[in-house]
Amino acid sequence: MPMGPADESRAARSKAPLLGAWVEAGERVRWRVWAPGHQRVEVVLHDAQGNPGRVLPMTPEPGDCFGAVLEGQGAGLRYKLRVDGEGPFPDPWSRSQPQGVHGPSEVVVPDFAWTDAGWKGVAPQALVIYEVHVGTATPEGTFESLIPRLAGLKELGITALELMPVASFPGRRNWGYDGVSLFAPQQAYGGPEGLRRLVDAAHAHGLAVLMDAVYNHFGPDGNYLRVYSPHYFTGRHHTPWGDAVNYDGEGSAHARTQVLANVEMWIADYHLDGLRLDAAHAIIDDGTPHLLTEVAERARACAPGRKVHVIAEDERNERRLMRPASEGGLGLDGVWADDFHHQLRRAFAGDSDGYYQDYTGNTEDLARTLNQGWFYEGQVSKNLGHARGTKADGLEPWRFVHCIQNHDQVGNRAFGERLGHDVSPAAFRAMSGLLLLSPYTPMLFMGQEWNASTPFLYFTEHHAELGKLVTEGRRKEFAGFARFAGAEVPDPQADDTFTRSQLDWAEAEQPGHAGVRALYRELLRLRASEPALRETGRGSYAARALGPDALVLERRGGGQRLQVLLSLRGALDYPVPAGSALVLWTEDACFGGSEKLQPLKQDTVRLKGSALAVIRLPAKD
Repeated sequence: MPMGPADESRAARSKAPLLGAWVEAGERVRWRVWAPGHQRVEVVLHDAQGNPGRVLPMTPEPGDCFGAVLEGQGAGLRYKLRVDGEGPFPDPWSRSQPQGVHGPSEVVVPDFAWTDAGWKGVAPQALVIYEVHVGTATPEGTFESLIPRLAGLKELGITALELMPVASFPGRRNWGYDGVSLFAPQQAYGGPEGLRRLVDAAHAHGLAVLMDAVYNHFGPDGNYLRVYSPHYFTGRHHTPWGDAVNYDGEGSAHARTQVLANVEMWIADYHLDGLRLDAAHAIIDDGTPHLLTEVAERARACAPGRKVHVIAEDERNERRLMRPASEGGLGLDGVWADDFHHQLRRAFAGDSDGYYQDYTGNTEDLARTLNQGWFYEGQVSKNLGHARGTKADGLEPWRFVHCIQNHDQVGNRAFGERLGHDVSPAAFRAMSGLLLLSPYTPMLFMGQEWNASTPFLYFTEHHAELGKLVTEGRRKEFAGFARFAGAEVPDPQADDTFTRSQLDWAEAEQPGHAGVRALYRELLRLRASEPALRETGRGSYAARALGPDALVLERRGGGQRLQVLLSLRGALDYPVPAGSALVLWTEDACFGGSEKLQPLKQDTVRLKGSALAVIRLPAKD
């Protein structure tokens, strides 16, 4: 059937030729670059040491592009591009940057010997996500050094890794949100080959792998897009990082195609199982279809027969993100729903600055958040000064990703303190229980399963001038907070800031930590095996406050009922029907708790302080 005008307009929004360098049949490398307004573009070949050599002129092609072909060459060829005599510069569509973001680009062929032909992915209802920063997850800080950890994560009950961004960034250490080469996995982590090995190994262990992708901005160092065209960015929209990426103005088809080609690469060439879209609210597109819709459609189209997940980090609580495109939505699979974290943090740690002022942490509001998936459904935010959110009615619970800590909530604190630094061990266990026994998709931040004590600080390795600005900005950011008065905020540029953030896996076996890991293992076992916890549809659960200091979350499914009792503080005496049984108790000695007597006695559950208990109710007649 021929396309109508609407279909043609839709296709044209993202219709632009693919750019970069690739190998064609017969050992031949082809280049294409978009450089509107320029007269001369050349390929400058480089040797393995980064020294320039032969120069290949590129010829003009339709659509303001330039192209070149070199016979008898293939994978491993290194090059840069010279524009009107300036440069040479790296290729912004490069698939590999073996000498860093300022070095020569490298031609890559996706010819890895995959062993995951039978892999079908993980159903969204079964996702238990484990967020990982590759550089600090192991002493080696590489993709391959994570492989020996996969069996333990699977045994714990994890079903998916979520890698913080790995697109090439300046220096050897960074959170990843300063990436500038979207298509080139960071060389310090092991480059393209290392990432493929990790994904293949994860699939062999039954683990999905999601990628944190940053399409809302580029880092400040090593971004050469403006050298080639000013149309990659626009002054019509602005973001916290300056001018927005141009997704809806003149020349936007190339910026859109860059993103969609990147999505296709991650899913098709690297066999990834989905994407977490960083700050999706800052991906601004006033046209139709929205870029986010095309991202989701492209990701799924690249992996027929395999479960692919596209999850947004988005602070707006907008249901349209997850409604199908056919119903006026954007068609994403899920969203980070931070209201759950904020309510718990306010309740147990007492945070009240910034956006925490919008949360009470009281049991009524926490129960409401558990029932809805997010708290704000149109109420006015004190922090923002305007209404926030839409109704969550009808959205499946698995679409909401909940956590009690993540890289932002830890690393954006001045000293990178994890949750366990600010709440008691008992509170940490109770909060963990509520997270893992709710119907929503849980996400753990690496090391959380043993209440790791190592901080996760903000670290960078920029050049001296930019690094000084980053250090000064970081310290200025926290200067107005009374709790940091007189304290020296760690320098992001210092080696020690990075090394202190590396996980100590041996800690997981030590007293005070081994019990927490045992608790996480048991909670995740229950989540995967109990019929009442496996059922996650709306109407299968309900939370309510039990006064100001406790709440109950009831889960129903498979003819069974479980009640999850959470005590925030004080003492709770909660009557249960005769014949009820204790399933789990976070203060059990085997989980590191201090209580000697189990809490269910004579049809009453007694909890003291911060604690959580799971009670199996007798079957109804």
